[in-house]
Amino acid sequence: MLALKHNMRRWISALLPVMIVAVSAAAFGQEYRVTKTYKVGGEGGWDYMTADAAARHLYISRATHVIVLDLDSGKTVGNIPDTPGVHGIALAPELGRGFTSNGRENTVSIFDLKTLAPSSKVKVGDGPDAILYDAATKHVFTFNGRGHDATAIDATNGTVLGTIKLDGKPEFAASGGNGEVFVNIEDRSELTAIDANKLAVKATWPLAPCEEPSGLSMDTRHRRLFVGCDNKMMAVVNADTGKVLTTLPIGEGVDATAFDSGSGLAFASCGEGVLTIVKEESPDKFSVAQNVPTQQGARTMALDSKTHNAYTVTAKFGPPSPASADNPHSRRTILPDTFVVLVIAK
Repeated sequence: MLALKHNMRRWISALLPVMIVAVSAAAFGQEYRVTKTYKVGGEGGWDYMTADAAARHLYISRATHVIVLDLDSGKTVGNIPDTPGVHGIALAPELGRGFTSNGRENTVSIFDLKTLAPSSKVKVGDGPDAILYDAATKHVFTFNGRGHDATAIDATNGTVLGTIKLDGKPEFAASGGNGEVFVNIEDRSELTAIDANKLAVKATWPLAPCEEPSGLSMDTRHRRLFVGCDNKMMAVVNADTGKVLTTLPIGEGVDATAFDSGSGLAFASCGEGVLTIVKEESPDKFSVAQNVPTQQGARTMALDSKTHNAYTVTAKFGPPSPASADNPHSRRTILPDTFVVLVIAK
């Protein structure tokens, strides 16, 4: 009998951690997984993605053009041509307009959201990368990597309103919804707050211990910013004070982050092949809820606010291309027709 009791204790002790993990998983709703793979194919690299939840469109930059997919079926529904070195896509649904940042020619393309037809181009700063539409001011901002500044455009008529000098190389940006815009400064590990009406920097804050910040998203209700950091962490920042409230471990090679106000979850897509999900338990309490296996190279992301699904893209890679005078950085080659979209859902 004593031996039986002893064995029972050992069995319960061994089972307890498993039970705790199971309870934690249930509490956080840890059911996200890759549910669909859309085989898109095509040539060229990729960068930012943008989801239009109302129109059910997914915009993906592809080096010289932007492909548009149906969010639910993965079928190609359109193409926006002539966007050399395209990085990002910003949408202004109430104006019926979209905007792309064309890094190789320092322009922004303006296109019609219904027909997807381009209408005009606007000259902006040097090396436009991230692009953001701020609905509160109806301004579009490009964040210019080589110029270390931001260009502001009137989204209603396409005219350039001004340039905002920044501390260093800007990366992702987020809108506060109240005439305030935030942007990561990658090479200085800083976060900058911009007055979107006055086109002026309000504050610049250090992000230590976060290094080389890229992805940026925001819980506008609770004024919390989610920063994806190159040193495998997500920093949660108070948008009013710039204070880093906490950091959480994420995968390696993060690019994008996204916050889903409907579920209180923040997502970080990481190139090692994992999507880290962080739960906002309260405005001052956060925890890692899940690490979802994706696929190597899946580091950019878009969030569908209607279904709460996340989308990421990647491809299969071959050996590195040889370095040259035009391309001093050797990069892995992308195998033809292996480009896919992964749908991460419950």
